[in-house]
Amino acid sequence: MKSGPTRALLLASMLVSAVSRTSQAQDDTITFDDLVSSAQQWAKGNLDEDVLRTLQQADREKVRKILADLQKEFQGQYVLDLAGLRDAAHTAIPLLEQYEETLPYALWLKVHLDDLEVANQLELIIPAPKPEPGKPSVPVKPTARQEREVWVTQFADRPYPEAARPFVPRLKSIFVSERVPPELIWIAEVESSFDPRVRSPAGAAGLFQLMPATARRYGLRTTWPWDQRLNPEPSARAAAHYLNYLHRHFREWRLALAAYNCGEGTVDELLKHSRTRSYEAIASRLPAETQMYVPKVEAILLRREGMTLAELHAPAAPVNR
Repeated sequence: MKSGPTRALLLASMLVSAVSRTSQAQDDTITFDDLVSSAQQWAKGNLDEDVLRTLQQADREKVRKILADLQKEFQGQYVLDLAGLRDAAHTAIPLLEQYEETLPYALWLKVHLDDLEVANQLELIIPAPKPEPGKPSVPVKPTARQEREVWVTQFADRPYPEAARPFVPRLKSIFVSERVPPELIWIAEVESSFDPRVRSPAGAAGLFQLMPATARRYGLRTTWPWDQRLNPEPSARAAAHYLNYLHRHFREWRLALAAYNCGEGTVDELLKHSRTRSYEAIASRLPAETQMYVPKVEAILLRREGMTLAELHAPAAPVNR
């Protein structure tokens, strides 16, 4: 694997993020032009030019477009629109794997190949809407139940990840100490496939893909070369703190997981607008990435622990002697 001459500076610059996962709530007034504009702004703020300059010019333009398109669709509301990006993602991965500076993007893309595959499967089983004369075509949204069923099938034969073996016992003990169900450490498989090198183009990093602001909120340093998000134990403890807070706030694991992915502000606004406390009631209005994320975590939890979210129980507080 090749390495550029200013690797330290390049990696440091990848920590900068202009778009937070606590972005504004999605609503029905967002237009296609809004999404395109958002994608352009995201690309300008997040696709670090110094890092991408490591690539050849043609490859750089191709990768920039693929990542911007993927982020646009993730932040949109239509899960099925992700299906068309599967081949492009496969094209980008080997380009990003060539250099140490861009490898974290490649690893992030690999983690999300499942999302694109599931979107493709959903597209095959959901019939296209029937066009009505004089009316615009409305994209179809899969139900939360349909997504859960496809995700369970997707992971039905998924082998135990070898990368998880050194982490699972110690991460579970950390979650227990923070009074969070230890089974939720499998969020790390969804977020990073248990590879601490993974970085999202939006700035999340580490096993639990913490954004810089969230990590700092729970006491982690995020500046290179002491980015504690890349250390499994501090990352797990911060993630457990955040999950504990989100569950106490929303009192329901699906809502808490949705907030972990797209930000508590987004979920709060949707619940307030819909006058509900139900995940099912807001699921179709969440960002597409979050619509995928929650059932993906559910399916992984079922595969690894044989449990549903409803069966999770927080460990009891330690007894003082």
